[in-house]
Amino acid sequence: MDQKPYRDLNTYYRALFGGKTAKLSLNGGFTCPNRDGTLGTGGCLFCSVGGSGEFAQDASLSIAEQIRQGKSKSSTKWKTPRYIAYFQAFTNTYAPVDVLRRIYTEALAQPDIVGLSIATRPDCLGDDVLDLLEELQARTKLWVELGLQTADETTARFIRRGYENQVFTDAVTALSRRNISVVAHTILGLPGEQKTTILKTMQFLNALPIEGVKLQLMHVLEHTDLANLYREGAYTPLTKSAYIDLVCDCISHLRPDIVIHRLTGDGDPKLLLAPLWSLQKWDVLNSIHRELHLRHIQQGDKLK
Repeated sequence: MDQKPYRDLNTYYRALFGGKTAKLSLNGGFTCPNRDGTLGTGGCLFCSVGGSGEFAQDASLSIAEQIRQGKSKSSTKWKTPRYIAYFQAFTNTYAPVDVLRRIYTEALAQPDIVGLSIATRPDCLGDDVLDLLEELQARTKLWVELGLQTADETTARFIRRGYENQVFTDAVTALSRRNISVVAHTILGLPGEQKTTILKTMQFLNALPIEGVKLQLMHVLEHTDLANLYREGAYTPLTKSAYIDLVCDCISHLRPDIVIHRLTGDGDPKLLLAPLWSLQKWDVLNSIHRELHLRHIQQGDKLK
């Protein structure tokens, strides 16, 4: 079962960098137009107070110190690790370009940093930001991670995403023209979405020049509007078996050249309300791989 029936991230990183590579989650101290009043003040329906950066380092620390601490925590796991500086919390291109350049440059100046990954919104990529990203792409391996979540416009309005699909398409196209790799974030189990809806999101991504996809389980976290819906009985999280089935279906519907960067995701145990089965991450991952392996065998039998 070591040979996975999809392009997995570990194999991709090893081919790219020649060895084990880990992402260090960083906090650049950014906010989001969906929180500062530009688009809204409450964020997306599901977004936590940490802006999806609960596992990032302390924003009060310098980027250099955040990287040092992150490396210290993980360096004992591998003999010769390489690291990608991952700006994860909130919207990481939502600041003046001179601020962005200073922060990104500081990250790239640290030892063993071989790449840069920037999570952001597709509506926060002005021409000046794109020019800066193109400069960075010439210096290092760069990924821009864009939060799509869903290609269903009705769901997008309900979760208060704040932009239409065309904005996402235009951003991917602009980044691709500058040879910048794009990773799309999707969430499985959004309120009201059925499997057919989610698979349409996969088909939407297939038509775009993206390099990678993150498949994220919908976590219900404290201090979010989704938590209120959950407590009221208006939202039911996916069961483990339903999620495993859904992930495998998504993989089978995605282009085979797309790298799968995530299969489930982590919910902060201090904030997670549901589904609690997701805390057993390795069990979930192993279950997904067993199901994929079983489907692969079954498919082979059908072709005989």
